[in-house]
Order: sequence, then structure tokens, then C-alpha cells
Amino acid sequence: MNISDLSLSQLQRVVAVKTKIEQLQKQLAAILGRVGAGNGLGKRVLSASAKARIAAAQRARWAKVRQAKPRRKMSAAARKKFSQLAKARWARAKAAGRKRL
Repeated sequence: MNISDLSLSQLQRVVAVKTKIEQLQKQLAAILGRVGAGNGLGKRVLSASAKARIAAAQRARWAKVRQAKPRRKMSAAARKKFSQLAKARWARAKAAGRKRL
């Protein structure tokens, strides 16, 4: 149902219900000790030291992940072999008139 299809009494009831919902949300926010606009949730503010601790912990987690899986190194011969294979693949593609593999 579209809002333009509602009667005046229905619109008044909608406004009353919406107002009641807003009042209840404010009451709930007051009970839960939250301050903020509309939904009762305030903006969370972190101190600089808290942000620094969180950032340090995240860096430590990433370092642990990187340490657990060391990157494998390819030998020069293997790199050369893959390069030659790629060049041959591109040569075949170009000979076939393609611009993509």
C-alpha cells in the first residue's frame, strides 16, 4: 500500500505509532545507558592508546600469519622456464589472431 492511498485517520495513526516507537527507543537507550541519536547507539570513541594497542595486536596477528607460511622462492632456472612457456603461449595466441589468452 502506498502512503498516498492512506486516509487522514490512517496517516494520523501512522504518526502516532512512529512517535511512540521513538519514545520507546529513547527509553530503551536510557535503560541500557546509551546516549545517541535516534537508535540509542552513541558513537564509540577510542583513546589514542587503545587504538595503538589494537593496531599493534593486528600487526602481531599478521606477522604470525606471514611467519607460519614462508614464501617459496623460485630458482632462476625455473623462472626462465616459466618465462619461455609464457612467451610460447603468447606467440600461439597472437598467431591465432587473439588479443587475450
